[in-house]
Formats: sequence, C-alpha cells, structure tokens
Amino acid sequence: MAFVEAGTVSRAADALRISQPAASKLLITLEMDTELQLFERDGRRLTLTTQGMRLYQEIDRVFAGVEQIARAVDAIRQEERGRLLVGVMPALSGPLIRRALAGFLTRHPDVYVSVTERSSQFIADWVNRRQLDVGIVSRNTDEASVHAEHFSIQSLVCVVPVGHHLASRESVAPNELKGQRFVAFSPNSVIRVQVEKLLEEHGVGLDVALDATTAKSVCEFVAAGLGIAVVHPLTIAEHLRDKVSVVQLKPSSPFGFQLCRPRESRNSLLVDAFCEEVKKAADDSLSSLLAGGMIQPEVAS
Repeated sequence: MAFVEAGTVSRAADALRISQPAASKLLITLEMDTELQLFERDGRRLTLTTQGMRLYQEIDRVFAGVEQIARAVDAIRQEERGRLLVGVMPALSGPLIRRALAGFLTRHPDVYVSVTERSSQFIADWVNRRQLDVGIVSRNTDEASVHAEHFSIQSLVCVVPVGHHLASRESVAPNELKGQRFVAFSPNSVIRVQVEKLLEEHGVGLDVALDATTAKSVCEFVAAGLGIAVVHPLTIAEHLRDKVSVVQLKPSSPFGFQLCRPRESRNSLLVDAFCEEVKKAADDSLSSLLAGGMIQPEVAS
C-alpha cells in the first residue's frame, strides 16, 4: 500500500520509516510469498502490474474495514456526547466538508464527528448498512432503506491551463474540443461516463492523455499543462484557481451530488443540521467562484 500510494520505493520507505533496501526486500518477498508478478522492473524503476493493482485493491478494502472498526470503537466511547458518522467522496473532502463541519460544530459543539473519505460506492454501501449516518456521493443509490437528496446540480465546465488558447474564451461548444487531449476521471466513475456521453453527442471522442481517481488530481494535472478537463465547478480546488481557467461549456450537461442517509436514522436531527450546512457550504463555494469571475451567473443559478 505504501508503494502504490507513494509512487516510489524511496518514498514508501520514508513513509514506513525504514531504509530503501529494506522496503525493496519486502516487496521482493511479497512477490515470492504470493507467487504473483506484482511489479514490472525497468532498471531500478518499479511499475505495478494488473495483478499488483488487483491485490492492492483487495488490501485497501481490508484496511478500510479495519479503519471502520476503529471508528466504531471511538463512536461507542463518545455515544453519550452524541455522534455523527460522515462519509464523503474525495472530490468534496476539502474546503466544502471543512466549511460544513465548521458551521455544524458551531451549532453543536458537543457532538463527536467522524469523517471517512472513500469512493461513492463505498460510502453509499456503508450508509445502507448503517455504518455511516450520512454520506456525500455522486453515484445514485436505489436502496429502499436509503433516502437520497440531490444538491448543487450545476452545468459541467471546461478547465484549461492558464495560457491555453481556450483560456481567453468565455464559452466553448463541445464540438470545438475535438482534437484536445483530456485529463479524465477513472473509467468507472459517474462523471467520466457523463462527460463521454456529452462529447459523443456532439461527435467528439474523449482523447485521454491520462486519468485520475480524484478531482484534485485531475485539476492539478490540468494546471501542469497535461491536458484539459470537464468537471463540476464545485470540485475545482481553491489553491489551483489562479493556475487554471474555467471556460463555460455550452451546451453543457447538469451534474450534481447526493446527500444520502438511512431512512430510519438514530440521530435525524443531527443529520438534518449537517445536511443544511453542506448545502450552505456548497452555495458559499459557488458564490466565491462567481465573485471571482471563474463561473458565469447562468452556471451558478
């Protein structure tokens, strides 16, 4: 896990506070023990194989379960104070959740809050199993035991590097993006599917230069000049707003997020209060983008 998430053996060793030779030996031993080819070697450089990625995904699920147990223990200890278990997708785990929690804890200072950052699929499943009180997701859920409320439905926008030839445009049509190299979300993500559909409707194929699992990474790659992207305006990281330009996509496609919660919640008043703060934080973030001129009024309406 350290190697996959850090990107190199050296950084993985630093994260684990061991030497690089020790980390390399552990990886070699893992391959021998599992009898799987987990890495391809090009000189001293390691890259993950398909088998390696599958093993990482399984290990990640195990670690996620262990983290849930630890959070459950903490939650039981804090039961008398009141508690709120929140799940949030990575794209909204930055300023939005920070603003929402600041408002919520101002109103409910004695409540214990635990925040889990995972993909929408994990979050929706844990809400359905009542392991979380509320989740912020992008994926629709049709579970009868879960109530889902849409929020921040906005037109998707095109994000380009500062200095890109489209950066001076107020708007661009989807068919004008033909031939552009894209930084895309991972193939199984909801927004990737919607962006591909939108472009295909206008005769444009998604020419992917690289893909990433989080909006933060997508926008960072755009800022680095590696391509352009189509995103929800709420997912544009604040620290990148002077490094990218936002161009309105017309016609665009509406995309939003969901607040999901168990229909029979043990602490519905706290969940209600938190959901109000999330929607307020989303409105405030969009107002900030509007005031800064990054999106136009018709997009934020």
